[in-house]
Amino acid sequence: MTGTWQELKAIQPEVMTMLKNSITKDRVAHAYLFEGEKGTGKRETGLVFAKSLLCKHPVDGYQPCNECLNCKRITSGNHPDVHIVEPEGLSIKKEQIKNLQEEFSMKSVELNRKIYRIVHADKMSIQAANSLLKFLEEPQSDTVAILMTEQIQRMLPTILSRCQILPFKPLSPENVKKRLIEHGVDGQTASVISMLTHNFDEGLEISAEEWFAQAQKIVLKLYEVLKTNPMKALVYLHEEWFLHFKEKEQLDRGLDLLFLIYKDLLYIQLDKRNLVIFQNKLGEFESHALHLSQRSLADKMGFILEAKRKLMSNTNPQLLMEQLVLNLQEGSSFV
Repeated sequence: MTGTWQELKAIQPEVMTMLKNSITKDRVAHAYLFEGEKGTGKRETGLVFAKSLLCKHPVDGYQPCNECLNCKRITSGNHPDVHIVEPEGLSIKKEQIKNLQEEFSMKSVELNRKIYRIVHADKMSIQAANSLLKFLEEPQSDTVAILMTEQIQRMLPTILSRCQILPFKPLSPENVKKRLIEHGVDGQTASVISMLTHNFDEGLEISAEEWFAQAQKIVLKLYEVLKTNPMKALVYLHEEWFLHFKEKEQLDRGLDLLFLIYKDLLYIQLDKRNLVIFQNKLGEFESHALHLSQRSLADKMGFILEAKRKLMSNTNPQLLMEQLVLNLQEGSSFV
């Protein structure tokens, strides 16, 4: 994401509306806390907001032009009145906050406003957090703080009380899919991944994994075996499935993929083919869906969800999958 106002509004409309109103109504707070999962646009929003506050020629009074000197220098990270603090190693140290305070005690180099962004604000040491608290308790009228965190529960309540908190919602599957395709991921793979994670960055990592590409083939093959020759399903588990899904997290991902197949069959029965994830299997799935009742499909999806729950409670993975296969082939009415 390049981080334009329009792009961010598409994925975080409520946040961008609040920031727009704070600018147009001249009610910019002295401190904001952007909180939400990784990959939800917090860092990009902080950058765009900083440009909006310092842009020389804002569009419609609030959007950065991205053409003026201030916008370009903020984008490149070398504006003298815009600072960023990130963890050094595992934490943000007291010295980093102290240096920031000293920098901000000096008069603004060019403008009346100074902006600082603290990334992973939850990783401040106790001493750093206390130093920042003093900074927030006596805010300068020309200073705007933008704190960002994925772990709001780790933040000091006294700091939270001095910030305007803006929650960043997980990305919708449509947004994740769109962004993955924009980054070169094929549409089919992007559709599947968008059902597995709200995190674009994680989705991009998954798309590059050879393991994941192979996982999809193995899951689809298990489904085919269950459909055509249920008695061979247990053999297939030992010949291929367990060789690929070795770790608990991998097995959980495999169960997610299997669930999506049965969900696709249900979408077809409900005449919602546009929602089918495995569009490349649509023709095959349509014929399969004719031979299953909605009750049977619901039962099979329930078996998979129950297997996921048992997996998290340390049930033996091999026994779990063997039982799931037996449950899925019971009452199968594929013809």
